[in-house]
Amino acid sequence: MKLPVSTEWLLHCATTLAQLDPGATASAAQLAQYFDLPAAYLAKQLQALVRSGVLTATTGPRGGFRLARPAAEITLLQIVEAVDGASSPYECREIRQQGRGALPPEDCRNTCILAEKMGEAHEAWRRSLAATSLADILAALPSSVPARTRRRMAGTT
Repeated sequence: MKLPVSTEWLLHCATTLAQLDPGATASAAQLAQYFDLPAAYLAKQLQALVRSGVLTATTGPRGGFRLARPAAEITLLQIVEAVDGASSPYECREIRQQGRGALPPEDCRNTCILAEKMGEAHEAWRRSLAATSLADILAALPSSVPARTRRRMAGTT
């Protein structure tokens, strides 16, 4: 499975916002500068996190984005699904019933074993992401990282 590059961007942006002081915001331009990303496209992608309830956005000179709820209540799955949706990346088209190797219909009454295994893998991946919060990610970072992030974010325009 290959996710779009915007998924990586939003996972990192949400993690960065989780490191800011409570109530602090960062603009799309600040986050774009921090990660050297295209600001207009990043702003559009951040709106997906606002629509999904992961982030809130405020306007004005001190506006920007911040987490909509505590980091412990935001999972990686919520972020990924906000960008990429919840559907499985594997779609069984029942090719086992096509071509010279086609199986007879009576041999295809049960779900294709390959579709079943791919579905199980997708569910395991989803469970893993659902079990990991932004707070878990922050806890795994070296203790010096949040302060460094806040300093560097303060230096962006």
